[in-house]
Amino acid sequence: MIKEFNTQTEVNVGLEALWEALFKDFINIVPKVLPTIVKDGQLIEGDGGLGTIFVFNFLSDVSPLSYLKEKIKEFDESLHEIGLETMEGGSLNEGLTYYKTSYQLSAIGEHKTLVKNVTIMLISEK
Repeated sequence: MIKEFNTQTEVNVGLEALWEALFKDFINIVPKVLPTIVKDGQLIEGDGGLGTIFVFNFLSDVSPLSYLKEKIKEFDESLHEIGLETMEGGSLNEGLTYYKTSYQLSAIGEHKTLVKNVTIMLISEK
């Protein structure tokens, strides 16, 4: 069964600053934002753009999820769009067979950004 979730939120941060923090420094930011969940992040392949593969290792209390391996499948810096597909671990260890999250950032003011998120998942029907 395929499920799709669409959300959006406004944040009081300028577009370029948010893009830089969320997606250019993603591997360093995630463990700082989620210190009780994410132990560390590692760049496996790529330069942060299309095709980049990275792994986040979770703290042992987050069991049974020990890690999450993702690949950047969509990337357009000029449109501030990125799509991340889970390759291993994470939700795929919880009965999902496919999990992809896409983000689009749009300026709605000098210090305000609209973040649109689309999450698509395929749930195993075992």
